[in-house]
Amino acid sequence: MIVFLAFVLYLLGMVLAAVGSRLAGRCATWCFALCGFPLWVVSATVACLCIALPQLMLAFLASGLSVTSLAVGTALAGAVADVGLVLAVCLLRRQSVIVDRGELIRKCLILLFACVVLLVFVRDGLLSYTGVGLLMALFVLFVMENIVYQHRMIYEEEMDLITTRDPAAISALRLRDDGTVRFPAMSVKNSLRNLGGVLLGMAVLVVGAYSLLYASVVFANLTGTIQALWAATLLSLGFSLPLLAEAFHHPLGSAWKRFAERCRIYPDSSFPMNLLNAAILNITLVLPLASLMYRRRLPVGEQFRTYEVPACIVMALLLLLPALFKRRLYRWQGAACLTVYFCYLAAVLFAPLAGA
Repeated sequence: MIVFLAFVLYLLGMVLAAVGSRLAGRCATWCFALCGFPLWVVSATVACLCIALPQLMLAFLASGLSVTSLAVGTALAGAVADVGLVLAVCLLRRQSVIVDRGELIRKCLILLFACVVLLVFVRDGLLSYTGVGLLMALFVLFVMENIVYQHRMIYEEEMDLITTRDPAAISALRLRDDGTVRFPAMSVKNSLRNLGGVLLGMAVLVVGAYSLLYASVVFANLTGTIQALWAATLLSLGFSLPLLAEAFHHPLGSAWKRFAERCRIYPDSSFPMNLLNAAILNITLVLPLASLMYRRRLPVGEQFRTYEVPACIVMALLLLLPALFKRRLYRWQGAACLTVYFCYLAAVLFAPLAGA
């Protein structure tokens, strides 16, 4: 009976976290737009940060309740799933993935530096305060880079675009707002409605995150396994399912497709790049905030240092090197990242490490 209840709570939490984060993110971007912030500032800050809302909320709750393994696991396993699963599927499935080469290189470097910080500044299994400060500095650098890039894109400045398709076809493809992100006219009614949407979305997200946290703890206690295993499977896969549906262009069609399109906070063409943004935010924002909420040095177990962090490094290099030296994206990069992800998942399932 307890297992069935935990499974129901997991499914409910997954749905509520997805719905709450999308609703809160959409309404938050509208609120900032209604306050007069330029579109490129809103896209570079609020819209980008809302991508990592589910992981941020769950890690915040987990660290406040001293369930640090799930807090750290949610951030690191979420980063692995964003790149190794969803972004890999995008590279393999989509007819064209087009990104700015400079932005891709800079984001991959930020992800690599964040992973190096974790390797260097985790001592005796604890993340030092210096490490937390460096991760927050990388987060600030990430936001500044985002603002500069969005400004260049909005004003159609020259960009070095690369794609998985034939380079000769790149002149016909441009990263433009495709009309999916539309902001309402300024009025008291719209302002109150969107403010209410933010509050409702955050409330739904809190309930969903707490349900996922409770279900993961119950499964770990009943099976006698480490909590990091459930963070790498139940939580990361649960957060990835809505993104996977978007990566597959909602092949079955559903009410979620209509809701996701209504609550879209970024153009469809920028979806692959936002997955890399989410991975960076999981490490540079979610982990430091979890550490601050924990109010002590955050424990980062051996499992995370052995599996999650190296997996992120390998996948970041797989994305970085062809763009850096060949000035191209290749579909085999998606296959390689997916292979790394499945190897990581097999290691987590069949060779879990103590102390996580």
